[in-house]
Amino acid sequence: MSRVQLALRVADLDAAVDFYSRLFGTVPAKRRPGYANFAVAEPPLKLVLLEGGAGQPTRLDHLGVEVASTEEVAAATGRLADAGLATRPEEGTTCCYAVQDKVWVTGPGGEPWEVYTVKADARPDLEGRTEPELAEVAGDGSCCRTDAQPAAACC
Repeated sequence: MSRVQLALRVADLDAAVDFYSRLFGTVPAKRRPGYANFAVAEPPLKLVLLEGGAGQPTRLDHLGVEVASTEEVAAATGRLADAGLATRPEEGTTCCYAVQDKVWVTGPGGEPWEVYTVKADARPDLEGRTEPELAEVAGDGSCCRTDAQPAAACC
């Protein structure tokens, strides 16, 4: 199983959750402070909403391809490197309230792409909580960084 991921940074997370719930006819698969994700069956899509600054327009945060296993991430890493793309693998990183293995590449317009697998949930104690002060998703773009700097307490 694989599906495309679209991660958006939104100013009003509650309004975005309401809109996308109605658009795709489903509720979030995960809802945490400053964060929600939808596992949309049709079309196969992982929609990630990251809370940004109040009053700011929605913007693309990053794109991805979710795969089923670490082995698939490793295969993608090799394939992308063989294709001449600069890769940045991460193993056992915590991002978007999940423990993941992933590899990052950057598109020609500077758009960050990840190929990733979710190995475990992180912070299940926060499921359904929405208090902004509990958020581990930074609105400053430090969550799910694509550069060499690690993101402390990343989503």
